[in-house]
Amino acid sequence: MKKTVKKICTNEYEHEYWAQGKLVLGIDEAGRGPLAGPLTVAGVIFPEGYENPAIYDSKSLSEKKREELFDMIREDALWFEILIVSEKEIDTYDIYHADQMAMSKIAMHAPEAVVVTDAMPLELNDRLVFHPVKGDQKSISVAAGSILAKVTRDRLMKEYDLLYPEYGFASNKGYGTRKHMDAIREYGITPIHRRSFAPVRAVQQQLDLFAD
Repeated sequence: MKKTVKKICTNEYEHEYWAQGKLVLGIDEAGRGPLAGPLTVAGVIFPEGYENPAIYDSKSLSEKKREELFDMIREDALWFEILIVSEKEIDTYDIYHADQMAMSKIAMHAPEAVVVTDAMPLELNDRLVFHPVKGDQKSISVAAGSILAKVTRDRLMKEYDLLYPEYGFASNKGYGTRKHMDAIREYGITPIHRRSFAPVRAVQQQLDLFAD
């Protein structure tokens, strides 16, 4: 029987900069890929020496575990912030730049700290910034941000499911599943759809063509 090895964050940035008496701000997002719903971005600063082996990349955790950690992170953090980026902002700036702008806002709102993101470079003149790939597996602060962002977004999508039950948002979270795409074709585009995303734009063009 194969033994499962529990994965934990290496916390290489925390270990290096906590030893220098500096705080670390970890930032991550949830919802870059979906066709509907907002993007959520969160930043977390923990006290020096903070440990919690349960905090890891939110995608690897169960929904129940993420919900448990959501409250724990907010209680244990020295500072945190969660920003909700609307579909209109995503369509205006594109998903990459909307994400980057939200992360920059969080960094500028936060107390002085070394900034670590999950693969998102930031132009911050007065902050030291790192953007490692899979940052949510290398920094407990980034992983905590990913959990806050993911839980916040999932809760929002469940609320949207009550408004637009035909689209299955509670289960697909806005991703382009077959059921979701079929619902778009049958019921049309909702106010929370990202019109700049190619699959949504293509359906809208078809609907406009039929309307003519």
